[in-house]
This record gives sequence, C-alpha cells and structure tokens, in this order.
Amino acid sequence: MSEAYARALRDSIEDPEAFWRQAAAAIDWVTPPSRAWDDQGGWFAGGALNTCFNALDRHVLAGRGDAIALIYDSPVTGTIRRFSFAEMLDEVGRVAAMLVRLGVGKGDRVVIYMPMIPETVFAMLACARLGAIHSVVFGGFAPLELAKRIDDARPKLLLTASCGIEGARTIAYKPMVDEALVFAEHPPEHVLLFQRDRVTADLHGPRDIDWAVLREAVAGEAVPECVAVAADDPLYILYTSGTTGTPKGVVRDNGGHAVALAWSMANIYGIGAGDVFWAASDVGWVVGHSYIVYAPLIVGATSVLFEGKPVGTPDAGTFWRTIARHGVKTFFTAPTAIRAVRKEDPDATFLAAEGLGGLQAIFLAGERADPDTIGWLEEKSGLPVIDHWWQTELGWPAIASCVALGDSRRKRGSAGFPVPGFAFAVLGEDGQPVPTGESGAVVIRAPLAPGAFRTLWNNHAGWEKNFATFPGWYETGDAGFIDAEGFVHVMGRTDDIINVAGHRLSTGQMEQIVAAQDGVAECAVIGADDAIKGMVPIAFVVPRAGYESDSAMATRVIAAVRHELGAVAALKTAHVVPALPKTRSGKTLRNLLRTICNGDELVTPPTIEDAAVPGMIAAVVHVES
Repeated sequence: MSEAYARALRDSIEDPEAFWRQAAAAIDWVTPPSRAWDDQGGWFAGGALNTCFNALDRHVLAGRGDAIALIYDSPVTGTIRRFSFAEMLDEVGRVAAMLVRLGVGKGDRVVIYMPMIPETVFAMLACARLGAIHSVVFGGFAPLELAKRIDDARPKLLLTASCGIEGARTIAYKPMVDEALVFAEHPPEHVLLFQRDRVTADLHGPRDIDWAVLREAVAGEAVPECVAVAADDPLYILYTSGTTGTPKGVVRDNGGHAVALAWSMANIYGIGAGDVFWAASDVGWVVGHSYIVYAPLIVGATSVLFEGKPVGTPDAGTFWRTIARHGVKTFFTAPTAIRAVRKEDPDATFLAAEGLGGLQAIFLAGERADPDTIGWLEEKSGLPVIDHWWQTELGWPAIASCVALGDSRRKRGSAGFPVPGFAFAVLGEDGQPVPTGESGAVVIRAPLAPGAFRTLWNNHAGWEKNFATFPGWYETGDAGFIDAEGFVHVMGRTDDIINVAGHRLSTGQMEQIVAAQDGVAECAVIGADDAIKGMVPIAFVVPRAGYESDSAMATRVIAAVRHELGAVAALKTAHVVPALPKTRSGKTLRNLLRTICNGDELVTPPTIEDAAVPGMIAAVVHVES
C-alpha cells in the first residue's frame, strides 16, 4: 500500500470535512461552500457554481482556448473532427442560445435522444450552462421506454437527430420519437432535430424545429452567460431500469459531481490538463456522462468521443488504432468489449500491428472482469489492466487501484480497494459483518461520497429503500467478499447467489472458472428453478474463434467447475452459443437467460442490444426440452 493512498483513505474516512474541502479547491465556485458536508444540505451546502463554466470557460479564460478539448472519431462515417476549448465554448454557446430561444431556463428538463456525435455533447453542456436539467436517453431506445422517461421528467424540450449508426445498421430516430410522443401523457413543447447526412427526417408542424435553421437564426446573439446553481441543484437525471418496470431517475447534483470527478481524474486515472483520455462508452450511460463529457473537460484534458464498436467498425483493431492515432494516455472500456476483440483476434495481431502509442493504463468497468480476460489483455498490451467497480447511483469509481496515488496493487478477479471517500463492508442477512473471505452483501457506509445520488426523481421514497435493509449503510445490490489482503471482490448481483439444495453458491465464482477454460470467449452462469434442488446452475458459453466446432467444450467446462467447487456446485448443463444477450452498455442479461430457462413469460428488456428480440433469442439460446 502506497503512503499517498493510505493517507488519502485515512483522511477521507477520519476527517471527511477537511478532505473534501481540500478537494473542492479544484473547482471554480461562484460562491464557495460554507462547509463540505451538511446533514440537511448535503455536500458543499451554501456553495454555488456552474458545471459548464468549470468544463469550458475557465480554461479559455486561463489562456488554454487553443488546447484540444474534444476529438470526435467516427469510423462508421469515416469522420475525425477536433474542437479546441474555445471552439467548444462557441458551439455550446450557440446551442445554449437555441435553448433560450425555445424557452428553456434554470430547472427545466431537457430530454436528449441523440447518437454519439459532437452535437450531443454540446447539448449536454448547454443545459448545464443554463442550469437546465438534462436527461440523456440512449438513442434507439424503444418508443414506449422513451415515453416513460418523458412522462417522469416532463421535459420542456426534446433534442434528437435524424438517425444513429450502430455498427453496420443505420437507425432512424425520428419515427421512434414520434411514436413515443403519441404514448407520452406529457410530451414536450418542441422537438429540436439535427439532420444527419445518412437519413433525412420529416418535420411536423410547429412542434418540430430544424437544428441548423435555428442555429442560423441565433448566430448573431450573444452567448448566454453561465447560470449559477446551488451545489445540490440537479445537473442531470439518468434513468436506470427499475425492478417494477418503472425506470428509476438517478439525480446527480452539480457540486458533489464536479468535485468528485476532478478528484478521480487526478488520483485514480492520473489525468490532468493536456492529457488525452478515452472512455469507450456511450453518453447514454453513466460512464459517458462522467468520463466522456464532464470529468476530462473539468480538468482541462482532451476527451475522445468515439462512434463505433470494438469489432466490425471496421475490424478488431479499431480500439488500438484509435488509441495510437490520438495519443491516448488512459483508456477505459468494458470487459465485454475486450472479450469481443479477443474472440475476433485471439492472437492480438491488430494490437501488435497498430501499437498503443503512449498508453499507460487500461481500466475496465461495467461488469465483472474475469481473470482470464485481464490476463490476456495484460499479456498482449504489456500494460497494467485495472478492473474497477462503480454504479450509476454512485457516479464515479468506488473500488479501484488508485495508480495515480502510487497504489499499483492488483489481483485478478478483484476490483481493488476502496477509493478514498467510500467505506465498505460485507454483511450477512443479520446485518453483521461476515468473516474475512466469506460472501455477503456488499454495502457502503452512509453518507455516500460526493457525486453519489441523493434522491431519485419524483421518488425519494425509492431512494430511501437503498438504506433500509442495513440501517446506516447503502445496499449496493451486489454480493461479494473482502479477502485477507483487503482486496474487494464483487462477484455479481445479490440475486446471483443461488441456493442449491441448501448450499449458497456464487454463479459469479462459477463464471470465473468457466471463463478460464481454453477456447471460452465469454460466458454466463445463471440459476434456474429446479423441482428437487430449488435451483440449479446452467452455463452459457461463447467460443473463441477457431473453437466453434469444439464438441467437448460443454463437457470440459462442467468438469472444471466440478473439479474446483465439487459436486455440490451441481453444474450439469452447459450450452455453447454464438452470443449472449446484452444491454447496449455491454452487460449480460442474465435475468433474460433465467427467464428462458424457467419457461416464464418473456418480457423484452428495454435496454437490450438488438431490437429483434425473438430472432436474437432463438439464435443465442437453445434450451433442451
């Protein structure tokens, strides 16, 4: 353990007031906060700021207007564009003027249903500039799901584009927006639409407004000034899937968010002004909000906005090509993306050919990174590969190896150690800490660190439920354990602990064993209902290239689990499949697999990667009758 990490962790737990007041000095405040934490006002009560000012204006005022703020790299359109901080400020200012023309002001909600293009980033920052609350919905979401989010947020305005490009597919957005507004009980006053070259959308009546036409109309107007907002005023609402089918609107405040992101860039990722940072995610997800749009710009770094896929746009070398082309210092992606690359290019021939330029570290998050994938990437890249863990609710990493603080300790299968500001425990059903090494519910001591959610939009009671099971602790919903060295292992959702004939078993632990077997690209293990044992595990295995005809693969993975966990594991069924059903953020839909295995009624998840669910399910999963 490095001295710098140990001191930061100790100070953040023992004297959070002083720790976070010092961290807040990295932000430009209109009104400095009176203190770091207040039981009523939350983090940085009494403070006022503007997040857009901290991301753009202050860098221009400091003489860094010519530095590159954003690199847009779109292999699906063959486009690369670079924007300096001064150019970004001008573009964001134009969009802000457009929003003002349409009546948007402080506290109004704006739904953004757009693809991975610069205008999407401009729109998010323009909302922040005006003190409006943006809610980004992943472009291509089903109309009914979009309508649910519209009705919950009740936006004054919806921003969209004529289409998105998903790999080889072009998806028209406007028909889905039109359908959603038919479903919605509280449609916005206007739809502002950005026309892309590939698809021209039809505009209807006075409701629909052409982006380019309005931009031209406000060209002579002054850039709106940044609106000062309170530290606890909302910056955005980001919806996650709720257990009841109603989306949960996670609310992110301005003050804690800015402070936490600035601290994380310096102390976890080692990124500062002039560095190039790339989070290969989408702005529809929390990673895109935090580490494409806000965090890099707040610290004066360059952010890469990538419109493409890890494979197929055009090949499995697109990640490495992009890293080398733009001089990326730190790269952040999801384990599933690396598994996809490895499946297509198991010998990493593209990586060897393209090189990695000056890349110094690779971070993984979004789902648990299996040790085999980490080992492959470390071997092929020669770089530290750091799995770390967080959630939409938290907004930034809570478990990591803080390499920028000199803490390089890593253990494959673990997300690392608590990030300063987060105090973890693993509790049993009785609310008491479990012995070292034993599995239980992963919890975090309240109050949560700055940047974490403090409510759900229109549902504060739902937020309070997160603290009800274990009073004084935030229930993450994940199961895991802390080993004797202090490494935190997050093995999967709490409902991934299955009870097989009275034995509590971790499907995440089984997945780790299966993933380590020769020829396995990725896998999922779920618990299916069983009349005798209550539940039994079933594995789904995707083979790597060259192993598709390996008829013994299912037998081998079953034998491996039995060898390591014993017969009690009861894994007797393994399906070798061409792909796993996933969300657009790359998380495997284990609940969907469980539903299919149990023969329950199939409900199409709104976040699924492919909208053609029936055909995809038939191709992905074969369940023996």
